[in-house]
Amino acid sequence: MCGVSGRVIHTGQALVDVVLEVPGLPTRGGNVNASSYTRYAGGAVSILVAAARTGAAAVHAGAHGTGPNGDLVRAALAGEGVAVSSAPVEGEDTGICVVQVEPTAERTFITTYGAERRITVESLATSAPVPGDLVCVTGYSLYAPTRDPLLEWLEGLAEGVDLVLDPGAALADLPEVAARLLSLTDVWTSNAQEATELTGVADVEAACAAVAGHLPPGATVVVRDGPEGCFVRVDGETTYVPGYPQRPLDTNGAGDAHTGVLCAERALGTPWLEAARRANAAGAIKVTRRGPATAPTRTEVDDFLRRQA
Repeated sequence: MCGVSGRVIHTGQALVDVVLEVPGLPTRGGNVNASSYTRYAGGAVSILVAAARTGAAAVHAGAHGTGPNGDLVRAALAGEGVAVSSAPVEGEDTGICVVQVEPTAERTFITTYGAERRITVESLATSAPVPGDLVCVTGYSLYAPTRDPLLEWLEGLAEGVDLVLDPGAALADLPEVAARLLSLTDVWTSNAQEATELTGVADVEAACAAVAGHLPPGATVVVRDGPEGCFVRVDGETTYVPGYPQRPLDTNGAGDAHTGVLCAERALGTPWLEAARRANAAGAIKVTRRGPATAPTRTEVDDFLRRQA
């Protein structure tokens, strides 16, 4: 492992995932019985836990509430050694995301808003990023009320701080705001569908290259292709990094595990293609585990990769 050269700072929403395992989604007006109910700290927590378990210093710069949901988020982060830079939002609890997981491991989300949306330029600034740090942004933060303070703060980041964008499904809904964020982006990491929504290109490899045309010169693009791995575009060249298909148990948080490990490896000085290989392994391990913030440790990734050789 290379020497530590930066931190992974996440600006996005740390929520509580209320996970229901269901035999299938109900029809409108219908009913379905869940076989289990579990509360997990999720959202940005999943990425930060993955980064911390990889060995990088990790910081949550987003907002968090003062009720039981906020307590759960803070406890989960503290348990992994993740720093929380801003004070809790008084008088409001963190929101929830209801996650319905089907037997195929596919998941469907219903999200509420809470204290996690109460960021300010000043609260974000408590994370104090410096050159060498990676600041992670989710496209879901482009909705009000997080959009304006986030963009204002991002536009003031110091040279040498890399902005990592995980666009989510939200980016396609907000083209004018998206263009403003894309102009600041140093690293794009997404699934194939999100890359296609931005570019209109269906082929995953071609979409990876096309995403680069929407970013500043020299930006890096990573596009995940599910269990098949990912494509990485660095210095104008697109490379396929194979994945490690597994029988999935729960895909919730698999993309977050990939992003967290990818960012952590880069913060530790790992070259892009090796960072992507390790992120692919982390995603493969995660889908065999229930719960969103269940990324593997660095040692577990090492052991997994040795078994693949």
